[in-house]
Amino acid sequence: VSDIPFPMPVGAVRIGQDEEGSFVVNPDEEWMLESPLDLVVSGSEDAILMVEAGANEISEAEILDALDIAHGEIQKICAAQRELAEKAGKAKTEVEVPQVDESVHSQLTDQFSSKLSEATQVTDKLERQDATKGVETEAIEALAGDSEAADYKDKRAAAQMAFDKLEKDTIRRRIAVDKKRPDGRAADEIRDIWIEVGVAPRTHGSAVFTRGQTQAFTVAALGTTRDEMRLDTLGLETSKRYWHHYNFPPFSVGEAGFMRGPKRRDIGHGALAARALVPVVPDPEEFPYSIRVVSDILESNGSSSMASVCGSSLALMDAGVQIKRPVAGIAMGLIKEGDDYIVLSDIAGVEDHLGDMDFKVAGTEKGITALQMDIKITGVTFDILRDALTQANDGRNHILGKMAEAIDGPRPELSRHAPSIGQIEIDTEKIGMIIGKGGETIRALSEEFDAQIDVNDDGIVRVFAVDGIQGDALIERIRSMTKEVEVGDEFTGKVVKTTTFGAFVELSKGNDGLLHISNVKPGERVDTVEDVLNRGDEIEVRVVEVDKERGRVGLRLAADPDIAGKSAEELAGVGTGDKGGGGDRGGRRDGGGARRERR
Repeated sequence: VSDIPFPMPVGAVRIGQDEEGSFVVNPDEEWMLESPLDLVVSGSEDAILMVEAGANEISEAEILDALDIAHGEIQKICAAQRELAEKAGKAKTEVEVPQVDESVHSQLTDQFSSKLSEATQVTDKLERQDATKGVETEAIEALAGDSEAADYKDKRAAAQMAFDKLEKDTIRRRIAVDKKRPDGRAADEIRDIWIEVGVAPRTHGSAVFTRGQTQAFTVAALGTTRDEMRLDTLGLETSKRYWHHYNFPPFSVGEAGFMRGPKRRDIGHGALAARALVPVVPDPEEFPYSIRVVSDILESNGSSSMASVCGSSLALMDAGVQIKRPVAGIAMGLIKEGDDYIVLSDIAGVEDHLGDMDFKVAGTEKGITALQMDIKITGVTFDILRDALTQANDGRNHILGKMAEAIDGPRPELSRHAPSIGQIEIDTEKIGMIIGKGGETIRALSEEFDAQIDVNDDGIVRVFAVDGIQGDALIERIRSMTKEVEVGDEFTGKVVKTTTFGAFVELSKGNDGLLHISNVKPGERVDTVEDVLNRGDEIEVRVVEVDKERGRVGLRLAADPDIAGKSAEELAGVGTGDKGGGGDRGGRRDGGGARRERR
């Protein structure tokens, strides 16, 4: 409705998918959290302009159906905009668009077209850039004339504009008409791929993915659930357990520059790569780790974001993350001249720069997990989209085959450098025993085993240790602390108190048992317990009696001949030697029987 010379109305919609596979237009945000498809499409009345999607391995046919529905809704939005413009719109401001001087362009073509054609056919990227720059410098100096002249700046600007048009037309015509790409490949040909995994020995997982002159070095790091990223946004999600950082340093394209915080492009490519991998990352119940992946682009000649997707998949498998299937990505391009067009697989930098479309597709052998499409022309038809998706599927499967040659699946075990995470389920009534008074017990366990301990209200205890040995030992300690003591169990316990009638032995934190004085030295009678045992002594004992009503646990020495080789049923008849059940010989510790649990 403004006077800005905007050429046409543009609309946008979001498409989701329900459990039955039906598409939903502009669904609620809460509902989208469970949707297998999150597709955002913008376009005009005639064509689609932009696509951004995340999907749970959706087929190409389903994507096309969703795009068709989206475009139908977009047309309704555009019609409403036109109706509003007719009622309240203003006349558009006339803007004079700078035009190429045809005489300069003709002169440039006559003198330098053959040199430019030869320079733009050099296969190597840097050599091609140098050769083209040489022709550009020579041409502009020739056409700009005397640098001291008053009209030098105008002539130079006109020559520069004419040269840019000649370069673009030369490359586009060669691709669209002669079917010859700058590096000599066929339209559907993928550049040579070289892969190496496990290149960084101290990391949890690493990989180098090289495609042509684009190379990504990716590292995967595993952390505990406490390391997940906290989100403070307007969205419903408050945390993220998988994220991807993409770095594009200036040296990757032969330039020098500041390396400060991430740029808009870096953030966008990282988000796209994360979206591509999230559908195959195991659920937190199966894999209770936070995952951070970092891709550093060491060299770039197009498709670096898709190289980071491939590198991420490889690094995760190298780390032993049991992803459902490997994910590969490919960037598709388009050159459209009139009604003729050609779809290009695995576009290089110059094809992206001078082409009409950048269409990134990532997915597994089963289906698509992420899409991103940007259009530089007025739009693309469904025939073009269908051809691009079909060609992308072929290219993706080719890349997946190359990745399988390097590593055919996740390693069976996590890296030995990754934190060890284990869990045990305990009786909810025993949670207090693990935590202790004021958190004393859980802090002591954490310090002893150099680990983190998370206790859920449902009795799930997760252990995060620096290595598997410490983690297993801590889980075993928690198991012994919370285990119900049974007749026949053996313990290495510590004497915590001596009395006139026996010694109290700590079996585990919160569990004590009584070793009667008559059993402290099998076969001999002693006057006092202290003649044999003192507080702090460690002894091997075996449980011979459990009286739950009285809260009593009776013990015998494990080496006692009277109980050697006896089963739990036989031990029940052996007894502890305490016949009184009370008084000065059968009394409890601190005035009662041996306590089974201490809170």
